[in-house]
Amino acid sequence: MLLVRHGESHFNVHFSKTRIDPGIADPGLTRRGLEQAVAAADRIAALGRAKRIITSPYWRTLQTAEIIADRLGLPVSIETQVRERAFFACDMGTPRHKLAARWPQFEFVGLTDTWWPNLDETVEQLDRRSAAFRRQLAEAGDWQGLLVVTHWGFIRALTGETVENGTVLGFDPTSGSVEIHETAA
Repeated sequence: MLLVRHGESHFNVHFSKTRIDPGIADPGLTRRGLEQAVAAADRIAALGRAKRIITSPYWRTLQTAEIIADRLGLPVSIETQVRERAFFACDMGTPRHKLAARWPQFEFVGLTDTWWPNLDETVEQLDRRSAAFRRQLAEAGDWQGLLVVTHWGFIRALTGETVENGTVLGFDPTSGSVEIHETAA
């Protein structure tokens, strides 16, 4: 399967400079983040391995998934299990009805209107969530052709890798092997 970290968000810009939470709830992508999503879509298209997309329901991942889906002509489903660790203001989500109005082409099946957790998820809880996701994929055996649009924390918990915005990784949930593809500029 492939993993992609969403493009640069407005939160990422401020936090990388100050290391202080700027208080931006569910931020969208910057211009650079949109460019990173386009570059990731091109890399994924060149790999020719993606057949379906699941994405975290945050605005930044939905924007990234939309660009990739448009480029590849793939359906997008929403999966809260691949969300970011609920810790910063950026991890407060947008209600389902607003997301579904903005992205009517996406499948928001099973998502409640207030779907995000309280901002107190521990690293251990994130690790357990990512391990459960990995087990589910490995047991189901349907992970080949899957593209997951997700976040820094979830990718780190799942693979042990810390990656930049727009990075594409290959990941085998049965062995844990990781292949990092070119990082977006």
